[in-house]
Amino acid sequence: MLSDQEVMHYSRQILLPELEESGQLRLKQASVLIIGLGGLGCAAAQYLAGAGIGKLTLADGDRLTPSNLPRQSLYSLQHSGQLKAELAAQRLQAQNPHISITALAEYLHTEQLPEQVGEADLVLDCSDNMTSRQAINATCYALGKPLMIGAAMGFSGQFLALHPARKHGCYRCLYEPEQAPPKGCQHAGVMGPVVAMMGLLQALESIKYLAGAGTVPWGKLHLFDGLSHNWQQYALPPAPQCPICGDKQCN
Repeated sequence: MLSDQEVMHYSRQILLPELEESGQLRLKQASVLIIGLGGLGCAAAQYLAGAGIGKLTLADGDRLTPSNLPRQSLYSLQHSGQLKAELAAQRLQAQNPHISITALAEYLHTEQLPEQVGEADLVLDCSDNMTSRQAINATCYALGKPLMIGAAMGFSGQFLALHPARKHGCYRCLYEPEQAPPKGCQHAGVMGPVVAMMGLLQALESIKYLAGAGTVPWGKLHLFDGLSHNWQQYALPPAPQCPICGDKQCN
């Protein structure tokens, strides 16, 4: 049940016919794991916390540097050198005291991933490297957990929603592990609002999925060009003999 304080806190969402109190209760009962508290994770986490996701787990081993601030809205210059996961948890708990937030100030390597992914209803990949993305994808498929992926570089953004129980490809079908770009954001640059847009898409589709509102575009790769304001969408078919999702397609 929602308390009177929660009903008041989430009143604007509860007014939506697609959500109502039953949908808000589903959000309260949900658990979400966010991996990466950079620009993507900051944007997504703020709106998931605001929406009332009952349990948020925030995982990131990075410490804040001044170069993070143009696109990572949960932090301030005075927090330089501090752990992002702990800073984000403090900020979000102040934003919404009705939810439970756990900070994991560490990088989730292969041995930690299964435990954390297994406890979540949904995973958000807000990481910034191919190794992490491939490991997250493989773990989510092994455990049957849906996954929202965001990415950005320069003025370009990507969003992809994956569900192991649906008939579409996975992240491994889209990118081979060795297809990491030659330059990361540290060297190629990135535009802050583009990162935020992708993080907000992750949050929106997560809320829709967990609340049972609307339709999630599973298996559709969304590409955004911030210079031309052009969107493209492509279906992601399963790759033949994919070692991650080849035996997971069931409907």
